[in-house]
Amino acid sequence: MTADEFVPVGFDPPTSLATDRFRLEPLGPQHNEADHAAWMSSIEHIRSTPGFRDGGWPPPSGMTLEENLNDLRRHADDFARRTGFTFTVLDPTDSDVIGCVYVYPSTSEEWDVTVHSWVRADRSRLDVPLADAVARWLAGDWPWERVDRRGR
Repeated sequence: MTADEFVPVGFDPPTSLATDRFRLEPLGPQHNEADHAAWMSSIEHIRSTPGFRDGGWPPPSGMTLEENLNDLRRHADDFARRTGFTFTVLDPTDSDVIGCVYVYPSTSEEWDVTVHSWVRADRSRLDVPLADAVARWLAGDWPWERVDRRGR
């Protein structure tokens, strides 16, 4: 893997993680309305979650559905180009959007990758189990050794 590659050539990025409490799949435009509703209903909770306390996202005043769609398209494009991997977190029983996981190159030389996640306020009991399941998944199925869990 060269310094310009986020994942090695030939690596097939996993596209799902499933537990009895949630299921992950690549985030895309098809999730727009449910994703928008999920995070808009939980802005304060997300902004207090490790990895989001810097205040950059979500915007305190929210975004329009169209702005969210543009954001989801960007994340889907990153996934296709293998420059970042964003997953929607779905309820395993009804496929409702309950959160999101972001896996992107670290901006620090100390880490290979930075991962952070959020869940809706009404699913806050899943914050730690989600972060821990994703950490195990990254350690077992992804190519990085130094994972920044953003305070988790």
